[in-house]
Amino acid sequence: MRVLLKVSMDTEKANEAIGNGTLPKLIESSLEQVKPEAAYFTTENGQRTAYLVFDMQDSSQMPVISEPFFMNLGAKITYTPVMNYEDVQKGLSQLGR
Repeated sequence: MRVLLKVSMDTEKANEAIGNGTLPKLIESSLEQVKPEAAYFTTENGQRTAYLVFDMQDSSQMPVISEPFFMNLGAKITYTPVMNYEDVQKGLSQLGR
């Protein structure tokens, strides 16, 4: 299932991770792990925030993906199922009109 992973990082912990060089490594390893079709980085509500869109094969992946962000960055994490345009078209074509 295609999901949107939102990672909102605690500012102090992210500052520490930048200072000691672990933030770039954490991001790189996460990108290698989930192989996102899209990855965006911005700020939201005053916090560094990452948005990754990827195909989650099984919900058991959630702890493996989330824990490094929780443990190293005090992050807030959300997973949201999402569709691309082709998915929407497919779903709409299945509606009984």
